[in-house]
Amino acid sequence: MISPTRFLAAGLALALALFADAAQAAQRNVIIFVADGLRSRIVTPQTAPALAAVRAEGVDFRNSHSLFPTVTTPNASAIATGHYLGDTGDFGNAIFVGASFPSPYVSPIAGLEDDAVLRLMNGRYGGNYLGEVNLLKAARAKGYATAVVGKLGPAGVQDLTAFDGEDGVVVDDATGGEDGAPLSAELLAAFKGAGLHAQAPDRGLNSWGGAYNMPGVVVANVEQQAWFLNVATQVLLPRFKAAGKPFVLVFWSRDPDGTQHNEGDSLNTLAPGINGPTSLAAIRNASNNLQALRDTVKALGLEANTDIVVTADHGFSVMSRESGMSASAKYAYPDVKPGFMPPGFLAIDLAQALGLTLYDTAGFPIDVKAGFHPKGGAMLGRDPQHPDVVIAPNGGANLIYLPGADPKAMAAKVVEALTQHDYTGAIFVRDALGPLPGSLPTSAVNLAGAARTPAPDIAVSFKSFSTGCADAELCGAEVADSDQQQGQGIHGSFGRQDTHNFMAAVGPDFRKGFLDPAPVSNADWAPTLAHILGLDMPAHGALTGRVMAEALADGGAPPEARKIVLRSAPAANGFTTVLNAQEADGRRYFDAAGMPGRTIGLEP
Repeated sequence: MISPTRFLAAGLALALALFADAAQAAQRNVIIFVADGLRSRIVTPQTAPALAAVRAEGVDFRNSHSLFPTVTTPNASAIATGHYLGDTGDFGNAIFVGASFPSPYVSPIAGLEDDAVLRLMNGRYGGNYLGEVNLLKAARAKGYATAVVGKLGPAGVQDLTAFDGEDGVVVDDATGGEDGAPLSAELLAAFKGAGLHAQAPDRGLNSWGGAYNMPGVVVANVEQQAWFLNVATQVLLPRFKAAGKPFVLVFWSRDPDGTQHNEGDSLNTLAPGINGPTSLAAIRNASNNLQALRDTVKALGLEANTDIVVTADHGFSVMSRESGMSASAKYAYPDVKPGFMPPGFLAIDLAQALGLTLYDTAGFPIDVKAGFHPKGGAMLGRDPQHPDVVIAPNGGANLIYLPGADPKAMAAKVVEALTQHDYTGAIFVRDALGPLPGSLPTSAVNLAGAARTPAPDIAVSFKSFSTGCADAELCGAEVADSDQQQGQGIHGSFGRQDTHNFMAAVGPDFRKGFLDPAPVSNADWAPTLAHILGLDMPAHGALTGRVMAEALADGGAPPEARKIVLRSAPAANGFTTVLNAQEADGRRYFDAAGMPGRTIGLEP
């Protein structure tokens, strides 16, 4: 016979267990799937069935936006914190940081797609260079389990303070190496139990570089992506289920970005560019990974309580290295096709226009007549220890910093030179240095805020144009400053082919079959998910995204949006920067900017 005391104790235990199960059920799980470099309009049931299914079943954010510069780590910072770049200070994949970091990083320009550099950035800028609370840290504070899996750089940006391996989990290209975030013994045992190596496979096929006649890759990044996927589906999701805790998982897919950058379908030609079979295979690869995640969630019995949001950091273009007037194209380089501009073309042209010596970022002079060109940035001046101009290349955009004695006078000279070139699209100048004819202020595009890192004095977007198909967003080309060759993929510009990223969401907290007409951006994800999960994310800066309430299951009507057109005063030769934007709920969303006739999607 069971005693009354034991009966009451057993009943209490059962009640507590049921209460715990009910509490867990009330707390949502979230998977954030980032398909790096995915254009919104390329997704169809034929090209990417799983991605198209999320868009059709849930919310289709068709009026979506990447942040400018349209490169990876800036948008990663927005996804992580819900702030625009003027607050996060992550202005580009490559940014100026003043004094060089210790060896081997002997450069005033920091490349942020590197875990070791991210640690150095945190060390220099108050333990968290972004200066804002990230979504995953806020989730852990509320009892959620968290993990990030995927691409080196943006994966770390999602959870900067978790590199010690004690709080969150970060699994990226560096995992298993000395720069990777450490994994607990328990997690390493789980890797072994799943038959997985505890070190990420090399992304070798997506690390193209070299002479202009190298063919590039003709396969998608399947092997490395499969390892990331197995970590998520065979280790992390089952562990979340077994722990009985709600979770937030970020899966940052390298494809289609990595393969599009390095595809070998268009050697030195603009077509098919990133619409060839290799890039299409990469898009399908990302789509298949998303489907596998959804299948695992369903198999674990978590589908009814898990929201899945899908976004892309930016769109994509095919690279052009052509200019009818650049002095840089008149020299011969061993790694550049004759007649094409080299990496660092803007630095070469500005050095000539300003009458300044061209240096690499280690302070050594560059002799372009002897076939050398900048790689990874450049400095201009008479003393490399005290440069007048520092240029951080970011693909279809360059960030220009003016650390010299008279930045205002130098800004006027640089802008005047920029307006003379046929590859210049849009020019933005730090407010304190302007107004200058041909340019708009950086504050107009949210590049001025509470950032801890040095803000760029000038941001320039290069021109973009259609290669001739019916939809310019799907066959956009742009001049860009990077290591890829003409015909390979690139991004970074202020054309709509780069700003129009893919965004969609499905799950219990989102509407079903809803096409959201309101403008949205990568800065809106964190506020929306914090709202759903009940997280606290106190803000330091004021440049925040909004809760996309109209997309939620209990949401109302979309906010009213109005179009904005800003136009600079013309330069002496008529060059003008025009900005197309939308405003909703007090936030600005940036469609396109540039000189009319040089920017895809610009309505002058």
